[in-house]
Amino acid sequence: MKTLAILFFTLLLSGCGFQLRGAAKLPFDSLYVEAPPASQFAVQFKRVITAGGGTRLTDERKDAEATLILVNELREKNILSLSGTGRAREFQLRYRMSYRVLDKKAVETVPTTEIVLTRDFSFNDDATLSKEAEETLLFRDMQNDAVQQLVRRLQVVKLNRT
Repeated sequence: MKTLAILFFTLLLSGCGFQLRGAAKLPFDSLYVEAPPASQFAVQFKRVITAGGGTRLTDERKDAEATLILVNELREKNILSLSGTGRAREFQLRYRMSYRVLDKKAVETVPTTEIVLTRDFSFNDDATLSKEAEETLLFRDMQNDAVQQLVRRLQVVKLNRT
């Protein structure tokens, strides 16, 4: 009976069209990433593209079919609420990154576009070190999300190939 139920759910799941996302396949064969040298976002993005295997990263803009320019990357922290004594109790973390894409002839294919991610978290003065570590992890998580969003957005880019 148990194997029959597993078989039924497997057939049901395969019939609905469910499929794991798999590696990202970008619509261009080579890509140049223009970013500040210390950008952790660029390092992570390049790692994801290299792992996908379908697109080659180049060291020179002239050798690439497309160019991704990381225009801006910001981390912001805003106070959401205060305690009765005037101390911050909740914060909103915001991660912003903007980019644009050029084709081989330096024609803008994707205008400057921004990805914005936010996370709220509570703060406790008694656990300052752990809350600072939590903040760092939240920013890292937002950066991971932004990389994945950028990859998915790049998958639908149409380049002029004339």
